Amino acid sequence: MHPANHLNQAPEPAAENAASRRQALYQTLARVPAGQVISYGRLAELAGLGRAARWVGRILAQLPEGTRLPWHRVVAADGRLSLAPGSPAGDEQRARLRAEGLTVHGNRVDIRRHGWNPDDAAVRVRPLPATTKPHVP
Repeated sequence: MHPANHLNQAPEPAAENAASRRQALYQTLARVPAGQVISYGRLAELAGLGRAARWVGRILAQLPEGTRLPWHRVVAADGRLSLAPGSPAGDEQRARLRAEGLTVHGNRVDIRRHGWNPDDAAVRVRPLPATTKPHVP
């Protein structure tokens, strides 16, 4: 295939799907209020991504430095913080959560007390059509 023809082609379906999945994740994450946390799995579910907790973790690990998305509000299902204590990202997560009024005890937050439990119908996001501009975190 000639390189010039390649530039005029539509994105591969897999690339479009990945972009729409990321967009749905970013939109849902942006709605998690200060002082509350959500599990990776619940975030995936609300974003319309099914059982994609590990995928959510991988995508959050790839967010650019300085992102405005509240990545620090995402924890394991039992409230455990996934980022290691003493690591720069782990220390930042703990500091941000504490600044929002959460107590981090034993590398966990009380997800029963601080877990975000929105009305599914009001929050659930559907992946966007490929024609929309993707959100850059």
